[in-house]
Amino acid sequence: MRKSLGTTISPYCFFWQASEEVEEELKLGRKQLQERKGASDSELRNAALDVDFGMLVSVLVMFFIMLSTGATLHAAGKLEINTAADAALALRPLAGEAASIIFALGIIGTGFLAIPILTDSAAYAVAEAAGLEPTLDDTPSQEKLFYLVICISLLIGTAINYTGVNPIHALYITAIINGLLAPPLLIVIMHISNNKTIMGSRVNSTLTNVLGWSTAAIMSIASAMLIWSLFWEQLIK
Repeated sequence: MRKSLGTTISPYCFFWQASEEVEEELKLGRKQLQERKGASDSELRNAALDVDFGMLVSVLVMFFIMLSTGATLHAAGKLEINTAADAALALRPLAGEAASIIFALGIIGTGFLAIPILTDSAAYAVAEAAGLEPTLDDTPSQEKLFYLVICISLLIGTAINYTGVNPIHALYITAIINGLLAPPLLIVIMHISNNKTIMGSRVNSTLTNVLGWSTAAIMSIASAMLIWSLFWEQLIK
């Protein structure tokens, strides 16, 4: 559960989604901050449709990943996946000699999707914390810090492959860290989105508050349970 929450509600998505909304505003020619203040009803409906559709697709993909994993890995008796090779070998009864190729294509496709989002999210967060307003339309000479973080992130990710760190274990630990970081960020977001000074008449509706605070509460409880379980494991050793 703690891993699922960390991978489904990931802090980097908060930065990515917000930054991409600003990018779209800039594409419309709204270069100044004052021009980007406020949003029309149609813009909010389009944004909600975009997010809702994205969440639906994400959940469907996650469901079919679990379904296919259960039908292949679990059916083959492969209950512990410690390396990418383990996962590829477990697919052999289903895919035969093509198992390695199919798995490799899946990993490469995932990388093409995830790497730009992960590196850009980190770059947005660092640059904006430094008081900058980076965009992907800017050149490296215009936004040195933004592109520097992207390059450093890529180098660190590549270097991990040569350190002997188990990538499956690293993904698991990363998901747990995401799960721990998400609750405080959710709480901050909920406070901001209910602040009339910032949001004006666009503060959260009752339903949004119920769903938002419930999510923050569930994530907080899950994080507390994780910390307690780790503490308890050490206590009984």
